[in-house]
Amino acid sequence: MSRLAELETSVRLTIGNPQTEGGSVFGPGIAALCDGVRELGSLNAAAKSMGMAYSKAWRIIKDTESALGIQLLIRDGAHGSSLTEEGSELLDVYASIQKELSQESTKLYQKLCE
Repeated sequence: MSRLAELETSVRLTIGNPQTEGGSVFGPGIAALCDGVRELGSLNAAAKSMGMAYSKAWRIIKDTESALGIQLLIRDGAHGSSLTEEGSELLDVYASIQKELSQESTKLYQKLCE
């Protein structure tokens, strides 16, 4: 068996707004942060679970919202945070595309390594 066949693929998906210059995009890090908010009900708890300062998480969310032109989170002060409808939909679409891309890249890699 070829040593190449022992390796694995990895695909890094990002979603951006073509109408904004550069800036933040929705990628693996922000997806993990949003997933944490969905699971834990708080941006602070999500940030802590990732070993990130709340202030950094807040900045990442604000920058990404600005770059994408959509609100990702509903912030309710001491009561935590939740994803907006658009934020939840974006996270779900991102996760689905990422899963399919990963599966397809694995199949293609195995085929090409035969």
